[in-house]
Amino acid sequence: MADETVRVWLVERTYSDDEQNLIILTYATPDGEQYFRKERALTSYTDTRGTTAAVDADPENLGAVDDERLRRRYAAEAERMASVHDPDDEI
Repeated sequence: MADETVRVWLVERTYSDDEQNLIILTYATPDGEQYFRKERALTSYTDTRGTTAAVDADPENLGAVDDERLRRRYAAEAERMASVHDPDDEI
């Protein structure tokens, strides 16, 4: 079904090395096997866009996590986030 999405949980938040004022949000599936990446430019100090604990992503926008250590780390963090937050909680 084309309308299906996959719930992914926030597992990592990093700053881009290449560009100033760019935050990279990485969300992953609970098994850690797939990830979804969002880039967010910080436009000002008063930028108040929230980052939620989870998002629903189009399966076509998910990448595969090939590294086993990273997969385990993403799975552990996704599980932790899901156990302590509702999907719409702002982080």
